[in-house]
Amino acid sequence: RERFEFGGRDVASWFPRHMAKGLRQMRLALRRADCLVERRHIPLSGRNPALQEALGIRPHVLVLNKMDLADPRRQPVSAGAGPGGGSGALDAPAGCSPSSPVPVPLQVVPMVARLVADGPRYHRAESSEHNILVIGVPNAGKSSLINSLRRLHLKKGKATAVGGEPGITKAVLSRIQVCEKPLMYLVDTPGVLPPRLGDVETGMKLALCGAIRDHLVGEDVMADYLLYALNKQQQFRYVQRYGLGQPCDHIEPLLKHVALSQGRTQKVKVLTGTGNVNMMMLNYPAAAYEFLRDFRAGRLGRVTLD
Repeated sequence: RERFEFGGRDVASWFPRHMAKGLRQMRLALRRADCLVERRHIPLSGRNPALQEALGIRPHVLVLNKMDLADPRRQPVSAGAGPGGGSGALDAPAGCSPSSPVPVPLQVVPMVARLVADGPRYHRAESSEHNILVIGVPNAGKSSLINSLRRLHLKKGKATAVGGEPGITKAVLSRIQVCEKPLMYLVDTPGVLPPRLGDVETGMKLALCGAIRDHLVGEDVMADYLLYALNKQQQFRYVQRYGLGQPCDHIEPLLKHVALSQGRTQKVKVLTGTGNVNMMMLNYPAAAYEFLRDFRAGRLGRVTLD
């Protein structure tokens, strides 16, 4: 397919009400923030312009998550994460970034300290502590980053809940200390999507990366768009994984092979002329979810959607 037909979908329902409340709380928390750390799992579509507008000019560090699942042939966004006041960019896979042997958590605190020292601190010039606001779209790994920094610099356990789906952090939490020298506190924030997504395709990419709950978009259309995106990028590992003879352009035969290879079946009651009969049929919704899960786990290859 040369293009994907979205069928006039309305993405307004993909923006839960608690996100608007979270954005208001973040504006209040900004007053005591010296720097912003933005977490993204998708380089361009993962950016929320509403955050930039609402949170103003502060030193800004961009930390890209899941780089170990990204296509190494496609370059990530360059440094220049924020609108002003100094900025930086780090790659953040599970362990070390491809561009540096130094684990990302070891790089965050020195970079933040340097940016804060080099820039104006507005009304906080007399304070020796660093207050950092961690921002990003849902399920981008903000809480995981805070817990990782806390373990590394303070040898403490996790201070904020994490999960594999969006919406774990529903409100701005209290400050969490992550370092003693320099004295540094991070504030975890709820993931916030822009109230008006630029286009449906951006929303679909965010959904595939887990920033929008699957059921709000529909696992069937997400699986179809994923197949389109994989074919467009010549990523054909799904052919071998599901036992297909060749790449396919339509989602139905793919889901059939997924259901067969993964044993995704369901019992269905069929009304016949002689009574009800129970039949085993392929579970296509479960197959679509399995396809999405394989993609998110990297089992279909290293893919960058942008």
